[in-house]
Amino acid sequence: MPDTRGKLTEHRPLDDLTWLRVGGPADWLFQPADVEDLANFLAKLDPAVPVFPMGVGSNLIVRDGGLRAVVIRLGRGFNGIELDGNRVTAGAAALDAHVARKAADAGIDLTFLRTIPGAIGGAVRMNAGCYGSYTADHLVAAKAVTRAGEMVTLTPEDLRFQYRQTELPEGWVITEATFEGAAADPATLHARMEAQLKKRDETQPTKDRTAGSTFRNPAGFSSTGRDDDVHDLKAWKVIDDAGMRGATRGGAQMSPKHSNFLVNTGDATAADLEGLGEEVRKKVFQTSGIELHWEIMRVGETAP
Repeated sequence: MPDTRGKLTEHRPLDDLTWLRVGGPADWLFQPADVEDLANFLAKLDPAVPVFPMGVGSNLIVRDGGLRAVVIRLGRGFNGIELDGNRVTAGAAALDAHVARKAADAGIDLTFLRTIPGAIGGAVRMNAGCYGSYTADHLVAAKAVTRAGEMVTLTPEDLRFQYRQTELPEGWVITEATFEGAAADPATLHARMEAQLKKRDETQPTKDRTAGSTFRNPAGFSSTGRDDDVHDLKAWKVIDDAGMRGATRGGAQMSPKHSNFLVNTGDATAADLEGLGEEVRKKVFQTSGIELHWEIMRVGETAP
């Protein structure tokens, strides 16, 4: 491994770094000191060694056999938030909720980020969104370090945003992003976010070990949160129609509160969780002909 000013750990278990609390070890875990440290490390790392950028693990299943890669996890040094007019620049490790709150304090409407679990890097990578707004609607530019260690600036056009995905090249690490939001009254924005949180807590298993929505909505868009929202092609609806609400496998369960949330009830393995998800996909296809696509990212190797 190249010399680094950050922290480099061999055979690092990843279960405690994911919201679902499952997964085997990474060959290496690298926590860079700053962007220059990251760029230097990637420039010197053998090009044959796979790299996996990892956020706060809110949308991730690491399989029980772990990852044969260098996992890069950004922390301090990558979580700053700066304001300039109607624009907010946030480090990739800044939590979505923190960015939304700080923007609201300044009268900038990025309220859609408030209820999204995770950090800014993941929000950009997955084009996160809710209530009818998406990262793509607000992103001005993002900075990243390529697998070869070059620092680049990416436009929305470069990222080619789609529903819950972008075309970020393999091994590139997003380091910061700049967003633009409409000007609004801070008190109004905070009140809206409080209402969103209340609705989320009423309808989602926020106190359980989950990774957010398990499958993408077949309709190809998020819930709007409005009274006129259409539910026919929502993932939870087709899962309900297939009779899989509350279904279990080992320590994994499809939440009885919201059937598109996969829950670790306490002793689930990654195999339990992924296996239950595949059972749900199969049953939904059998009953409706609809093929569900995973929203949760699954990486690594199964246990031997």
